[in-house]
Amino acid sequence: MAERFRGFLPVVIDVETAGFNAKTDALLEVSAATLTMDDEGILDIDQLYEYHVQPFEGANLEQAALDFTGIDVNDPNRQAETEDNTLNELFRVIRKAVKRHDCNRAVMVAHNAHFDLGFINAAAQRCDIKRNPFHPFTCMDTATLSGVAFGHTVLAQACQLAGIGFSNKEAHAAAYDTRKTAELFCLIVNRWQELGGWPLR
Repeated sequence: MAERFRGFLPVVIDVETAGFNAKTDALLEVSAATLTMDDEGILDIDQLYEYHVQPFEGANLEQAALDFTGIDVNDPNRQAETEDNTLNELFRVIRKAVKRHDCNRAVMVAHNAHFDLGFINAAAQRCDIKRNPFHPFTCMDTATLSGVAFGHTVLAQACQLAGIGFSNKEAHAAAYDTRKTAELFCLIVNRWQELGGWPLR
């Protein structure tokens, strides 16, 4: 894994939020998928993690965003944790995965990745977390990759074109979107290897 991605461990992330502004709008859900690679260089999902997050103090909650995701921030069954607890637990499991694969740090994989990276970085800054395992600005964007591979940048359409089942009813929940993004990323990386793109010989 370290050799394949130049010392980086790809970790797939999806966030659900209460708006588009990472500085002012609440982070509500985070899900992560760590990846693994077999001896033939085939990438696959390793572990999936899901977290529900309490809005930080003073966070903006755009009703249109809540309507879109269907998240009820007052639902006690969410069992939401603070940003601080959520990120420290998420970063702990990511650092363990980075170490397990002999990598130097994680690189975020996401669909429209700079959106997710922005929210994770903003939350880490609010929580004064110094050891963010993700590269601060480099990421791998499956919207871009699927545009190249399948001619479509929308996650649902790209998955369908790739032969990956996708349910619009289950979409826009962090755990579901993370799994589908991870399946799409693995398929693209593995297909590239099958075509002779890696390893270079």
